[in-house]
Amino acid sequence: MRNWTHYEARFGAVGGQGVVLAGAILADAAVFYENLKAVTSPQYTAQVRGGATKVDVIIDTQEILFPQTYIIDFFLAMSQRAFDRYVSDTSPDGTILIEPSLVTDYSKAPAKVYAMPIILLTKREVGKMVMTSVVALGAMVAMSKVVSEEAIRKAVLKNAPKGTEQLNLKALALGLEWGNELIKKGPIYRPSKGE
Repeated sequence: MRNWTHYEARFGAVGGQGVVLAGAILADAAVFYENLKAVTSPQYTAQVRGGATKVDVIIDTQEILFPQTYIIDFFLAMSQRAFDRYVSDTSPDGTILIEPSLVTDYSKAPAKVYAMPIILLTKREVGKMVMTSVVALGAMVAMSKVVSEEAIRKAVLKNAPKGTEQLNLKALALGLEWGNELIKKGPIYRPSKGE
């Protein structure tokens, strides 16, 4: 059962980390397998590889009339540059997931912060760095419950290039497992009440 009617997610990274595709897969899961409405709004800097990039995903139970985010419920930060540039819109009640090898200063986080070594896990457990965004997406879904695990599996398979389906499912399962564990463990940072 959902405890929301409108949900906003933001994935921030540097160009080339696959977050735009992750946003599209999340939107597909919502629309095709959960009977929800969803839009994505990617934003790139002029620097294609290495520049800050983000994708916002709005998921709603009703028609989305204006596809702009206001208060982010879940923010995934895969780089310090993206964190610094995009974190300020996160709701104080929201969740932030960081890649700790690339985001080391999260002292300005307006919400609770969880850390997951996404890159190391992808390299060690999946073996293909192109699967980083799928691992991260799995963690996001496990932590937010914005779509079901079944819906995200179907959306990942729908978007997986032929011959990569099992690798994508392995990456997704790893992210789902870690996301569930992170919720049990708790955040590494909580902003103080006066911030």
